[in-house]
Amino acid sequence: MNEELRKIQKNVEKLHQEVSQTLIPLYPGIELCYLTFSTDSFSVQHKAVSHMVQINYCKSGQLMWEMKNGNRIYLNPGDFSLHTMKTCTDSVLTFPNNMYQGFCIYIDLQEASDNPPELLKNFGIFETILPEKFCKDDHPAFLAGNEQTESIFSAFYNQPETFMFPYQKIKILELLLYLAKMEFTPQSKLAEYQFELTETIRKIHDQLLQHMEQRITIEELSRQYLINPTTLKNAFKSVYGTSIAAHIKEHRMRQAARMLIESNMNIAQIAQAVGYDSQSKFTTAFKAYFKVLPREYRKK
Repeated sequence: MNEELRKIQKNVEKLHQEVSQTLIPLYPGIELCYLTFSTDSFSVQHKAVSHMVQINYCKSGQLMWEMKNGNRIYLNPGDFSLHTMKTCTDSVLTFPNNMYQGFCIYIDLQEASDNPPELLKNFGIFETILPEKFCKDDHPAFLAGNEQTESIFSAFYNQPETFMFPYQKIKILELLLYLAKMEFTPQSKLAEYQFELTETIRKIHDQLLQHMEQRITIEELSRQYLINPTTLKNAFKSVYGTSIAAHIKEHRMRQAARMLIESNMNIAQIAQAVGYDSQSKFTTAFKAYFKVLPREYRKK
């Protein structure tokens, strides 16, 4: 187990980018690794090992996984995935936001099965649940986070240093017990999207940013690009991590902030330039976002 993980770590160290990767042994056959990437992609190369499982959790940023059939799946904050280390052999991880933070749990099924944590004995977690329920035939599983999983994953962060290791040991047991009892249904999986659809979503995204002065509705975009409105909304949220309205509003506010600092336009003109037909509506939205009025922001 350690030999393969060390090879991955050596590959990381060769990259001229900010990458943090330190292996933390939790139990026999179970190790934890915190990850921080500041790049747009990362190449993974290691032997195809079916008896080793990875659990990846996305804390911030975004990870795009391109499937062998050409479809794409996006891990957004809170989401997680499970797969064997045969699945990700010679793969490239893509980070659309040019950054990614999360952690990976490496589980050697053979070693963990021979020496399971006391609380996990007789559950078959390493013998059947992980390999058969989630990673059967080396297929990956991508799962949307929920309130219960987030309460588990969030505890891996922001703990006092003296308590961090005990929390890590407790929470990995809680996570594995959660996976053992959960119903793994098609509804719990993240959706796959065809390459053509994700590229269309990016075109829509670029169009919206290039014409922020316009209020283009989802129905209009649906007719223009021949996409079902529900598919459009769901795919956009998968690709960009937020709804269309929330994503574009964030860009409008940031663009308005730049214009307040860098231009001599008055507030009414800036409001119109970022898609608000009313200065009062713009002022209300700006204050809700930045916690300060546009005039005060410009003065500061």
